[in-house]
Formats: sequence, structure tokens, C-alpha cells
Amino acid sequence: MEVTKTPEQQKFSFQRNVAIGGVLLFIGKLIAWHITNSDAVFSDAMESIVNIIAAFMGLYSLYLAAKPRDYDHPYGHGKVEFVTSGIEGALIIFAGIMIIVEATDSMLHGNQLQKLDWGILIIAATAVINYVMGYISLRKGIKENSLVLQSSGKHLQSDTITTGGVVLSLILVYFTGLNWIDAAVAIIFGGYIIFVGYRIIRKALSGIMDEADLEMVDRLAKFLNETRKPEWIDVHNVKIQQHGSTLHLDGHMTLPWYFELRDAHEEMETMIKAIAANTERNVEFNVHMDDCKSFSCEICQLAECPVRQHPFVKKIEWTAESISQPQKHNYPE
Repeated sequence: MEVTKTPEQQKFSFQRNVAIGGVLLFIGKLIAWHITNSDAVFSDAMESIVNIIAAFMGLYSLYLAAKPRDYDHPYGHGKVEFVTSGIEGALIIFAGIMIIVEATDSMLHGNQLQKLDWGILIIAATAVINYVMGYISLRKGIKENSLVLQSSGKHLQSDTITTGGVVLSLILVYFTGLNWIDAAVAIIFGGYIIFVGYRIIRKALSGIMDEADLEMVDRLAKFLNETRKPEWIDVHNVKIQQHGSTLHLDGHMTLPWYFELRDAHEEMETMIKAIAANTERNVEFNVHMDDCKSFSCEICQLAECPVRQHPFVKKIEWTAESISQPQKHNYPE
């Protein structure tokens, strides 16, 4: 009987294959460096060491992220993905600096290349394999909402670009005999992967610091506007946090004060179920119910409210900014 793997187990298995593939590609690049004596190929091979370290770090983070929540980690272990992704970004930057240093040294002191035809074939093959692995990893990471797989995919694709630069430099040197081209191309692509590493670190830090995802909150506000009921007087103080592939949504919902607890809870459940049914993410909700105040009458759309104290003035369109703010005491402007 075949056992179905959980999404976490599937991500772990995929990342394990990426790590094994990284080791094999590193061996291939070492062979190409031994054949060609190219500093650019050597730098590309050294970058693959970073790929291997990053892949196994990602593997470990997925192992931790898949562990169930416990007493010490009530929100689970998902945030470890941000930490390892940030370290991976730092390693990418280090690899870029290392490539630039090695290429600069080669340009200043010169280096005799050999057997470029074999080197071109081997490095080109590793570039193709890298790109395919990176593309699959990135798409799977987006689908599974896994920052580790996304970072791994971007890392592999950035490695593909630098490897492609190495192939290009070898081809140009092969036909022109100008060895300095090898180093110049490596310097350019070393700068590019430093930029890629910076972007990965930036995204990891935003997750660690719970930076607001304004695009996600904006989509939520538009959805709530489309599905709102007259009983939902206001939604405010909404915060969304990401822990691995799981989202935690905290917010406040204003309902008529005279609702019985069961009725109020039913309205809250209706909103939660509507949001959950229209997202591919696993979402945990913590919604606080507020009773309406006298100032709420001005935006309350209940036409037959039995206790209305003030006339209806204006319907408030919820936006990312408005639902993120605390409850206002004077709504219409």
C-alpha cells in the first residue's frame, strides 16, 4: 500500500534531490576546471560549494518547519525558513564577492587556458541542469508558499546566469585568444549575483520582522468589500503574519451590540469561512468581536436597526490602509 506524503514531506524530498544534484554539479565543474585551468570556471565551481551548503541548510529548515507546534513554539517552526533564507542570501553575496576577487586577480596576472572545447561542453551542460532544477524549485516554492524552495530556485537560476557567463567567456576566448575576456565576464556576473543575494536577504528580513504585505492586505480588503453583509459594520486592526507556508490573520470585527453570542459568533465564522475558501494558503484566524458604539451608526448599513441612535451617513469602502488601522470614532469625512 502506497503511503501518501504530506506537503511538508514532499517539499523535504524535493529539497533533498536539489542538494544531491548540487553535489553532482559541483563535481562536474571541478572536472571542467581541471581540464581548462580557467579561473572563471574555478570561481563557478567555488560558487557551487555555496549552493551545496545552502541546499542542505534549506533541507534542515524544511525539516524544522515541518515539525508540529509545541509548548515552546506555539506558532510552529515555520519562521526558520526566513532565517535560513537570509543566510543563503548572505552566502550568495559571498560567492559573488569571491568570483570578483578571483576574476580580478586573473585579469591582473593573466592565466593560460587549455582544452576549452571540453570545458565549454561540460559547463554548458551544468548550466542547463541548473536552470531546470532552479525553475522547478521556484515554481514549486511559489505553489507551496515555501520561501526556502523559492530561494533555492532563485539561487540555482542565478548560478545558471553566472555559469552561462562563464560559457560565453570560454567561447569568446576560444575564438579570439583574448584571455582577459574570461575574467571580465566573471566580474560582471559576480556583481549580478550579489544583487540577487541582497534581494533574498531583504525578503527574509521582512518576514522575520513581520513587515506588512500590503498587496496581500489589499486583496483581502477587496474580497471583504465584495462579500460583506450589512451586519458586518466594520473590520479593522487586521494583521497578517507568515510562519512558513501558514498565514496567521488577526483582526477585529464590529457587530451590532445587541446580537446574542451565538449570532455574533456565526457572523464571525461566516467571514472566516469565506476568506479560507478563497485562498490556497493554510490560514489560522484570531478574530476579536467588537460591539458597535453610538458613532458606528453613521456607517452602519442595517436598514432596520432597532436601536439606531444616529442616521446613516456613508458607506465605508474597506482598503488595505483602513482595515489595518484601529477602529475610528468618527468615520465619515
